[in-house]
Amino acid sequence: MRVNQELIDRDRRGFIQSVVTGSVGGSLMLMIPMSSSLGKELSSSSSEAKVNPINLDANYCFMVDVTGCIGCGNCCVADRKENNVPEGQYRTWVERYVIDIYNTVYVDAPDGGEKGYSEPRTDIEATIKEAFFVPKLCNMCEDPSCVQGCPISATFTTPDGFVIVDSDHCVACGYCVMACPYGVRFINEETKVADKCTWCYHRVRKGKLPACVQACPTGARKFGDLNDLESEVSKIYRSAERLEVLKPELGNEPTLYYINSREEVV
Repeated sequence: MRVNQELIDRDRRGFIQSVVTGSVGGSLMLMIPMSSSLGKELSSSSSEAKVNPINLDANYCFMVDVTGCIGCGNCCVADRKENNVPEGQYRTWVERYVIDIYNTVYVDAPDGGEKGYSEPRTDIEATIKEAFFVPKLCNMCEDPSCVQGCPISATFTTPDGFVIVDSDHCVACGYCVMACPYGVRFINEETKVADKCTWCYHRVRKGKLPACVQACPTGARKFGDLNDLESEVSKIYRSAERLEVLKPELGNEPTLYYINSREEVV
């Protein structure tokens, strides 16, 4: 099936608008083989655990408990080490939300929150009423606009629901970066191709937790299979009163859920 060249040459703004409105159709939504680089990583003989078969019966999800995050940055450090993320770029980061007595909201993420938040903000004159931290990462959407936005299908969804970038085919056009409504994609300064959080797909396929989940000292990050009724995420999903996704009105159907989220979080 050929890619519509007219779509590729179209002005970027118009192209992304067509993605958002859903007018870009099946000609761009191709399924392609797993990238050879990811395949090599999964099948490496030096791996600690054997790669498991793709579980088509699983319904994986990620959860973040906003009340549990302490802004320590351990998750960002673990992610950088696990996925060789270049300095100054982030697959996951932690935002600090500060609210003053006038309900003015200030949001920042110096160094992506990787170095923690030991120093308070000094640029806010009003009395601070409260503050909290919000981790951000790929929302692993069921209807991802980034997949629709890629003109050569270098971004695709695996059979078990993970949105992945095929680094061997990506041409770094940036369409997927612009199409993502959550701002989690970037052009990797070292590899020169599109990059993003994968929920450590290479670890999940070996029966491990994502690196950031394992590194979180408070258990604020959670990962698992919703179809496994005994899993922590499944129990939370069935009982949590405040379980939300970001920007639900866009129709991307994220599988990243926030526990005890706040209306200030965007």
